[in-house]
Amino acid sequence: MQAAEQAGLLRDKSGRIAGRVSPVLVEQAKRLTGIKTDTDLIEFALASIALEDNFVEVFKKSRGTVDPTLKLGY
Repeated sequence: MQAAEQAGLLRDKSGRIAGRVSPVLVEQAKRLTGIKTDTDLIEFALASIALEDNFVEVFKKSRGTVDPTLKLGY
């Protein structure tokens, strides 16, 4: 959340979001994250997506670029 704050993603809190979701999903997410409120949970989830590091795309682009003779220890 500090990264989201530094990126300016949390400044203006005038937006509103609504939707129907499984209460089991919400409770599990709260339990795993330690987040207590729905608002904080939604903010955390959105910040996680907004700050995505594009790992999948970078990983795919690196395919075939590692020397096939490289010893990986197994």
